[in-house]
Amino acid sequence: MLRAAAPGRNPTRRAILSGAASALALLPAGRALAAHRHRPAPAGAAPANAGADASAVPASPANSLIGPVDTPARWACIVDYTTGAVLLEKAADERMPPSSLTKMMTAYVVFGMLRAGRLKLDQSLPVSEKAWRMQGSKMFVPLQGEVLVSDLIQGMVIQSGNDACIVLAEGVAGSESQFVSLMNAQAAQLGMANSHFMNATGWPADGHYMSARDVTTIAMHLIHDFPEYYHFFAEKGFRYNKISQENRNALVVKGIADGLKTGHTDAGGYGLCASSERNGNRIVMAINGLPSSNARAFEGERLLEWGFVNFENATLTHNGAVIDNAPVWLGHAPTVPLVVTRDVLLTLPHGWQNRVHVVLDYKSPVPAPIVTGQPLGQLVISNTGLADITVPLVAGADVARLGLFGRASAVLGQKLGHH
Repeated sequence: MLRAAAPGRNPTRRAILSGAASALALLPAGRALAAHRHRPAPAGAAPANAGADASAVPASPANSLIGPVDTPARWACIVDYTTGAVLLEKAADERMPPSSLTKMMTAYVVFGMLRAGRLKLDQSLPVSEKAWRMQGSKMFVPLQGEVLVSDLIQGMVIQSGNDACIVLAEGVAGSESQFVSLMNAQAAQLGMANSHFMNATGWPADGHYMSARDVTTIAMHLIHDFPEYYHFFAEKGFRYNKISQENRNALVVKGIADGLKTGHTDAGGYGLCASSERNGNRIVMAINGLPSSNARAFEGERLLEWGFVNFENATLTHNGAVIDNAPVWLGHAPTVPLVVTRDVLLTLPHGWQNRVHVVLDYKSPVPAPIVTGQPLGQLVISNTGLADITVPLVAGADVARLGLFGRASAVLGQKLGHH
């Protein structure tokens, strides 16, 4: 009996993209490598109205995809929101006093309660004596009065009101300590490994800490998970109890960012988490350990501008694009298309498209039968400044196996071809 034994399957590994000049090999319908581009600013340009004291602070370098970057911030992390690429980091996983950056986690828990219907924006919550006596930043809630949840959220994120946080925590969980348990559980669920909360406000306490990377994590989750409430962070001011207060985030007031939060303690210095979107590209930044509010505003604006000027998001290929056609053994079709199952978007320093290498890796020939979606290989993308990126390749079509006569003919053809 003639057996249709498959020939040896050899690894196929070849570069199919080395620079943007070969991009048409990847993209469907002849689409070239696309990027969200930003107009570069002059090198070393400082933002307008920069704080005069910022230059007096000794700078030390942070790590970035394009080399060291001097910053007086003690802790820093800048992330591309769409791809998750880390553009810059400095002691990003070190535990730091987060001060009022804590309130982003408080807001996340509150927003979750709103989403679940356990809290309503037009609902009023009672003000306890503990909340009324709370020191630090305040929205000045009335003792034994009631305050709308919507007002409390504005007081928390715009005025950084510690009193608003306590009213919300007690209203949601019965006590601040119970609310803090919800905060810690949520932080663990979001993978914030270097965060632990002792209160809902960021008031200095032993065992209360976050890392700069965790600050960007909660910021990105606020933007992604609760878009219907994110607008609170962009409001430039709020008037309550006949007292008007401006948003403490200078970048929001100037229209440079649309959120999120500032903070200050003696131990942690001045901190800022900001997010900004330009031409469809969003950056999230956390800095802390600055010596003054002016230095915080200056450095925040400078680093946001640095991120937009130096990086772009490039679409390498799209979901469903055919990357190659692999030979098939004993199939009704001679080849099977290899397709990617997701868009591949890269964050790259400007001009790096010409340096990206893409290698196609699969074993050939592919024995029939083959079903659509069957994993067959991978793309390996390298030289992006990050670790290699691996993208699975799957079969883009079914290929049935030949019948007995067809298989016999194929085997005979193979044997004759060897003579």
